[in-house]
Amino acid sequence: MQNKATLTRRDVLKRTATALATAPYVIPATALGAEGKPAASERITMALIGCGGRGTSVMEGLVANGAQVVASCDVYRERREAVARKYQGKPYADFRELLARDGIDAVLNATPEHWHAVVSIEACRQGKDVYCEKPLAFTIEEAQAVVAAARRYDRVFQTGTQQRSDGSFRFACELVHNGYIGEVKSVHTTPGGTSRHCSLPAQPVPPGLDWDMWLGPAPWAPYHHDRCVDLWHWWNWRDYSGGLMTDRGAHDFDIVQWGLNADGSGPVEITPPEGGGKNDLIYKYANGALLYSGQGGWGSNGKPGAWVGFKGTKGEVEVWRGGIKTDPANLAEVKIGPDEIHLYESHNHQGNFLECVRSRKRAAADVAIGASSVTVCHLGNIAYWLGRPLKWDPVKQEFPGDEEANRLRRRSMREPWRLC
Repeated sequence: MQNKATLTRRDVLKRTATALATAPYVIPATALGAEGKPAASERITMALIGCGGRGTSVMEGLVANGAQVVASCDVYRERREAVARKYQGKPYADFRELLARDGIDAVLNATPEHWHAVVSIEACRQGKDVYCEKPLAFTIEEAQAVVAAARRYDRVFQTGTQQRSDGSFRFACELVHNGYIGEVKSVHTTPGGTSRHCSLPAQPVPPGLDWDMWLGPAPWAPYHHDRCVDLWHWWNWRDYSGGLMTDRGAHDFDIVQWGLNADGSGPVEITPPEGGGKNDLIYKYANGALLYSGQGGWGSNGKPGAWVGFKGTKGEVEVWRGGIKTDPANLAEVKIGPDEIHLYESHNHQGNFLECVRSRKRAAADVAIGASSVTVCHLGNIAYWLGRPLKWDPVKQEFPGDEEANRLRRRSMREPWRLC
């Protein structure tokens, strides 16, 4: 029997629910788990850090699957207060104060890309499980640091590459794993290109925005609406994002890695387009498979969004959000047998995270998966920036004998921010 000192918040909730079960006319049915909702004792308390459009949308999915929002944080006062009003939680201006608070099981990290590692590592250190929007981290070094923190503090960690919970993508990868298209010779996708440097002039900082906190670990720069206002702006700039390569590429390369059985690994060579043109960036894997990454972005060349195509010696499979196409056509009707390879099955990315918070199992897009997928993005960007072919050691996580490229695995952080 537990003594008072070792009771957890969830233990108290469970005992309270049991004790009050003798008064059914007083307790709402939803508190006991009716109407398809988990009982109060099984709800996961969460905080939202980054209250923009994407963060609030993903949080709605978490709430629909049983999360209870108790706190919100954003550098925009109106955003954090709006979320606090909606969920009757407490708003915070500084994520460190929020994360130091008791009574929070998990956080949704929906900050801009340059903040992902710092916030995620501090959340792990404070004993919170983490759902982090993609891409996992701003640099290769930061991705490795997030993995180390999640493992050190034994945290459940879900990367927001939700195609891992899409049946079409899983089935396409199972066809590849089970040899239905033969030996894979090439993979094709069109995430888009890299980010660029920003030289926008200064504008007045809007009331209610903590601009210095928005910049955080990034170099100081004057406020400008087009520098930061939402995802469609800040992902253009190299101080905050790797561009479409890390945004959409985080989705596309995640499926490439899954299909090639390369989670935790990656390519061994990266070749940028000759002369910086619009031809494909080419990755080579140790087994000889080539990955062609187009710069056009989703929907380019008549391809649908989040499209990935695997070509093998016996056939092909293309998959995108909402569809799948195979050659020969009858491969799309294959039923993967009980003795064949079956990949991690998740039907709801937010629901999978909450289930894993309860069970302590690893999530569908575990932190190590997110790290290896975003590393493919960063490798492509480094090849673009240097404009020359690169060799990569996916075990040592380094460019062998290439100090110029190795320096780009990391970034300097503005004080007082650091990886810890």
